[in-house]
Amino acid sequence: KRNQLEFFIRTFLIFPEGTRYNPEIPKVIADSQSFAEKEGLAVLKHVLTPRVKATHVAIDTMKDYLDAVYDVTVAYEGTVDHKGQRKLAPSMTEFLCKECPRVHIFIDRIELKDIPEEQMYMRRWLHERFEIKDKLLIEFYDAKDSKRRNKFPGKSVHSKLSLKKTLPSLLFLGGLTASMLLTESGRKLYVKTWIYGTLIGCLWVSIKP
Repeated sequence: KRNQLEFFIRTFLIFPEGTRYNPEIPKVIADSQSFAEKEGLAVLKHVLTPRVKATHVAIDTMKDYLDAVYDVTVAYEGTVDHKGQRKLAPSMTEFLCKECPRVHIFIDRIELKDIPEEQMYMRRWLHERFEIKDKLLIEFYDAKDSKRRNKFPGKSVHSKLSLKKTLPSLLFLGGLTASMLLTESGRKLYVKTWIYGTLIGCLWVSIKP
């Protein structure tokens, strides 16, 4: 349990794309692909072109506390329509209604020493990581052989999320949020935390060299 606690304390999540990949907003995808082509980068199909600045700031700031970075790729079953086009990632309601039967997670551990320190080189490295993600997702969603679809390569571990594991967290977070929103001071604190947290994050990224 101590090792698990240390892992979660030292975990920091980065979404380098800057926004969600949404098949229902093709303009965002087209703009991302046009930018990659303009910059001489590989054009990606199932992910957006990553932005390096936040990733560089995070890794550079935390490098004394890290020994590796985990590259996580997530794919959802049941999110391709009859025309073979991807649909939006499932909502919590769709999960509960079992419209998405399984979530597939591919994890790749990258030693910190293998990640370029200079932002210019890290940008190329990050895009290469996203090329790997894209190939995984192309195989997952678009493989001509139906037996190769809806799976990632390599050894897999099946894990079921039971109500016993998820309900306590749901009740705790739901109760905490509800208790804040029930009072005027709690609502003000909630809004201020969201606004100032976003502003501080944007300011930090903009001033960090």
